Amino acid sequence: MNAYRMKPLAFPWPPLIYGAAIAAAFLLQAWFPLAVSDTNIWIARAAGGALIITAIVLDVWAMRTLLDSHTTIMPNRCSTHLVTSGPYRFTRNPIYLGYTLATAGMGLAMLNPWCLVTATVAAVVTSIVAIKREELHLLSRFGIDFERYCTGTSRWI
Repeated sequence: MNAYRMKPLAFPWPPLIYGAAIAAAFLLQAWFPLAVSDTNIWIARAAGGALIITAIVLDVWAMRTLLDSHTTIMPNRCSTHLVTSGPYRFTRNPIYLGYTLATAGMGLAMLNPWCLVTATVAAVVTSIVAIKREELHLLSRFGIDFERYCTGTSRWI
């Protein structure tokens, strides 16, 4: 199959990666509990809630932008248009950034510091497993336009 028609991923891994990160954080907290200071717990919970709300808004905005551009949301399907508007003006991966923020926010809201660690690990794994492959797909589909977009927009933030 030529690179132009190649799918970016055979399976949509990122939601599973972040789901595994959340599960791992709760298992790690059960097996190797990290103590959380009792002072200002409400600040951590409020910050966690703010991160979760930000993540939801970012994900919905990104998905709406993809739908409005008549291209796929699913990372295992071929893109039909290069989307550079909406949240894609600020980050090339707003949905994955939303997943990362939501995972970290859950850790703060539920006072589980392991979520912060596993959110970072999930972001690294997503970069290796999904983003690199998706970027190759977009480069083969959109060429110089995608290269130009990459020079002006960072991968995460």
